[in-house]
Amino acid sequence: MTCLLDTHFVIWITSNRKRLRNFPWLRAYEPWTVSPVSLLEIQFLTESGKMKSQTPQLADAIMSDIRFSVDEVSLVALVQKSLQLGWTRDPFDRLIAAHSLVRRIPLCSVDEIILKNHKLLIPELL
Repeated sequence: MTCLLDTHFVIWITSNRKRLRNFPWLRAYEPWTVSPVSLLEIQFLTESGKMKSQTPQLADAIMSDIRFSVDEVSLVALVQKSLQLGWTRDPFDRLIAAHSLVRRIPLCSVDEIILKNHKLLIPELL
């Protein structure tokens, strides 16, 4: 079984954050699916100074990490689905939620707006 990780989880896992202790069930979903949108969001957060990465090429590290599977999805399908998700104004959240729906993979997120509105979440978050 797998799940699509929201960017927060990708960051927490790659930086071995203590808050992962709150999600002991997460390992059951490994290898985790990651959207290329999360790689772009991580780069954006790093460039804007909102996040400091200890790994200079974090996207490359994620793509070569066997714990993750970066899922290529049609950009057209992603955008078409995201056009239907008017409940968020965050473009990254919108695209990641759309990725979950296009691929029919449950999403793992702690974002309150996603948890309240997204229709396909992993059972542990319900």
